[in-house]
Amino acid sequence: MLVTKQERMLKMAKRMDIAGEKFGRLTVLKFHSTRNKKSDKERSRWLCKCECGNEVIVVGSSLRNGKTSSCGCLNKEIVKRMFTTHGMSANPLYFVWKNMLERCSNEDLKVYKHYGGRGISVCAEWEDINTFMEWANENGYKEGLEIDRIDNDGDYIPNNCRFTTRKEQMLNTRRNIKVMINGVTKSVSEWAEEYDMKVNTLQYRYHRGDRGERLVRPIETQFRTNKVKEKLEEMI
Repeated sequence: MLVTKQERMLKMAKRMDIAGEKFGRLTVLKFHSTRNKKSDKERSRWLCKCECGNEVIVVGSSLRNGKTSSCGCLNKEIVKRMFTTHGMSANPLYFVWKNMLERCSNEDLKVYKHYGGRGISVCAEWEDINTFMEWANENGYKEGLEIDRIDNDGDYIPNNCRFTTRKEQMLNTRRNIKVMINGVTKSVSEWAEEYDMKVNTLQYRYHRGDRGERLVRPIETQFRTNKVKEKLEEMI
């Protein structure tokens, strides 16, 4: 008799039964399922109860490796504790520091997946705003500049950070694609500026498969308008 993958996973879950065990603030109540509605990947998922009273479904491996230790309340408490203003909320640098920490620790933010969700973190010494501000003022901070990681896969640490303008930061972003046109390689942002076009237009064309001069060809609005007129005339 053939055993389905679902049955194999259920048997595995029984062999690795962690019901009743506690991981951080979470106590495992019972086995829940092996499949996530948003994914076809099959992994053991467990219904857990947090110390705050909330119930949450967590992948077993995330419990065992310590990646998930609460329903999310722990991160919120950490963020709240970090963002005690210390009387500095009027300083523009305070918001640079605050936003940096939130990107890496607040799972409710849409951008979290690009930072904390990818494993990007802030070094322990910068959790102290005074230490961060001292470093910032000694390393070129001026009002209007933003903190930028030199290595986009690296953490927020002193030797991987600098202050740049928004435009300079966009040139360093993971989403900024390098493209060669007539033997010259530039980023999509740089080509967009050179040809006076929108970055989104070039990104759309790039992902559609356009390369070289076709990527920066003029937008043929009038040509498309004429084609529509011709089609309409054919229908009359």
